[in-house]
Amino acid sequence: MRTEPSQPLRVLVTGGAGFLGSHLCERLLALGHDVLCVDNFYTGTRANLGPLIDHPHFELLRHDITFPLYVEVDRIFNLACPASPRHYQLDPVQTTKTSVHGAINLLGLAKRLRAPIVQASTSEVYGDPVQHPQTEGYWGHVNPIGPRACYDEGKRCAETLFADYRRQHGLATRIARIFNTYGPRMQPGDGRVVSNFIVAALRHQPLPVQGDGWQTRSFCYVSDTIDALLRLMDAPESFGGPVNVGNPAECSVLELAERIRKLTRSRSRIEFVAPACDDPRQRRPDIALAKRVLDWEPRVDLDEGLARTIDYFRRTLADRKLPAAARTNARTASLGG
Repeated sequence: MRTEPSQPLRVLVTGGAGFLGSHLCERLLALGHDVLCVDNFYTGTRANLGPLIDHPHFELLRHDITFPLYVEVDRIFNLACPASPRHYQLDPVQTTKTSVHGAINLLGLAKRLRAPIVQASTSEVYGDPVQHPQTEGYWGHVNPIGPRACYDEGKRCAETLFADYRRQHGLATRIARIFNTYGPRMQPGDGRVVSNFIVAALRHQPLPVQGDGWQTRSFCYVSDTIDALLRLMDAPESFGGPVNVGNPAECSVLELAERIRKLTRSRSRIEFVAPACDDPRQRRPDIALAKRVLDWEPRVDLDEGLARTIDYFRRTLADRKLPAAARTNARTASLGG
């Protein structure tokens, strides 16, 4: 799917109006495929799809994957699930249903069509890890009844279903464990650390650092994550994963705050706040498997990716300050109209 197809494929992307999903839809269209984007717009937005809406090979369907879906496609990417704690904890029961019922429905569709299917899983399956860095063979350290469990355990159960459909039905399932991804089209209020810090810094407001700030994360720019998902779909049928998708460059939350302050030239100060419940202390992927099987590793370093993301938020926040008519005029002007 990385090269120009001799015959376009019809590709289903669930969660296609979200942050990751919209970038994936855009890349698939650029590769010449027909894209069916499915989203219930719980966290995804039509604005993320922008010019894709009028693309002749793009179709948008409003649908919740906790209900069966009857379509005809050649490939399936399942990215449907709120990914930030602020969003997935608003309705934890529905979050679990999206991961589990959604997986059952899409696996059933893939089985009927004999279509390869990629599951966007998460590094959260590792919980607060006792192994560092995390390899795919590590089983995780997760609180099954904590406030994050709806997402963590929902994704773990989805992985079980994908693995069992592969073993029991011979389905070409693939599992990507995605680590922190950032970039344009993140929502300003989604509660993730990168967007939180950038928005606060641009507004010269305090940067809220949870706990002591020495907890670490590994941040992967969105274009690198999308490249890995496409390569995973192209992987040999014998390889189903799971495979870590993330940037192995580890960064403390305090260091991230300082980088963003510097890049935005912000007057913001650091403000320490109470840590979130069950928040992992360390997070760093071992990507040896992705290098070997997918011939993939991240290309965009953190400062470059942050600069691009800051530019996006600077434009987005400025646009939101304009009256509706001015926003329309600004968009028309930017499109050359």
